[in-house]
Amino acid sequence: MSSVFITGIGIVSALGIGVRAQREKLVAGISGLKSAHFLNSIHKTEFPFGEVPYTTVELFSTLSDRGELQQSRLQALGALALEECLSSCSTPSGFIRQGLINATTVGGMTDIEDRYFELIQPGILDGDTDWASGLDCATGTEHLARRFGLTDFMTTISTACSSSANALQYGARLLQQGHLDRVVCGGVDSLTRFTVNGFNSLKNLDKELCKPFDVNRNGLNLGEGAAYLVLETEKGLQLSGNHPLAILSGYSNFNEAFHPTAPSPEGVGAFEAMKRAIEKSGLEPAAISYINAHGTATLNNDESEGRAIRRLFGDSIPPFSSTKEYTGHTLAAAGAIEAVFSVLSLHHQEIYPGLNFTTPIPGIELVPAKEYQQTTLNHILSNSFGFGGNNASLLFSKYD
Repeated sequence: MSSVFITGIGIVSALGIGVRAQREKLVAGISGLKSAHFLNSIHKTEFPFGEVPYTTVELFSTLSDRGELQQSRLQALGALALEECLSSCSTPSGFIRQGLINATTVGGMTDIEDRYFELIQPGILDGDTDWASGLDCATGTEHLARRFGLTDFMTTISTACSSSANALQYGARLLQQGHLDRVVCGGVDSLTRFTVNGFNSLKNLDKELCKPFDVNRNGLNLGEGAAYLVLETEKGLQLSGNHPLAILSGYSNFNEAFHPTAPSPEGVGAFEAMKRAIEKSGLEPAAISYINAHGTATLNNDESEGRAIRRLFGDSIPPFSSTKEYTGHTLAAAGAIEAVFSVLSLHHQEIYPGLNFTTPIPGIELVPAKEYQQTTLNHILSNSFGFGGNNASLLFSKYD
């Protein structure tokens, strides 16, 4: 199979708009988690959130060209990340087959929730109701693809928290099988009352800042954001002249089908996803320089992932941490956001400080990296494990 290169990245999260804003906060160890300001929920000040610190109107005003995008927070976030992603690399001239693989879990629900009663009560609505189509997850994908000319292939992936990691895997396969010359992969999700109420009903939200892999962890902090990466093969590089930022050298999805919302206690799915991603790259576990863990700070997930890491790496566990302490859990966007963080780590040869950790989980005894480090990084494993046993691992390698 031909190699898959990452040549462009773009991102929006609670840390700000753009790659530079993300890295500045990551290096400084500054989290974006705080009470929500724009989320229309009775819980907005009860829990910390990774809310992007701008109104939807302000997000759209930052775009160079809005085009025909809907007035949707989802589309605003996605467009900002896509605009940066595509402007960070060159687009080949002439005919190339390029597409968009977009991931989301809730689509345009944020805006639809606020207008729900207009939809269900006769006589309130007057005129065009096309905006209601934005609820569908695929609507945002289509609008974004048309806005940025990525229409040779477009599809939407929704596999819970592994969605955008699976989007990257799917894009890599399409390139390696010769179906596309260039593909943009990533994901976007915005905060909604639906997700807040849902995770709260599962007792999975922490009223304090999340503490991944800490014995005193008590749940996750929800976030929102978007991130996209441009993938090309060697043939694509010849056409574009782009210089790779990193290589997507391995990937795997493994569904353990253990429970609708919980991973297996032994971490079977996490173990297999990591193991197979490493095997696909032709490397051994000892070659991994750093793990960007899924690390949601929920009781089950961290223990399950920790056991899988311990089983795979034994006593030679590489440095690891969870960056959800910075952005919150951005659901479908998480895999792509953390893929961008992994590319930044490789490019700058640095590990970002873990936050909020004090005491390891008994029986696993894993201690995340707690200080900023400049070190030699060659291969980074990034985990995204979702509801329904949707476990995905991506392996990023340094490009020399």
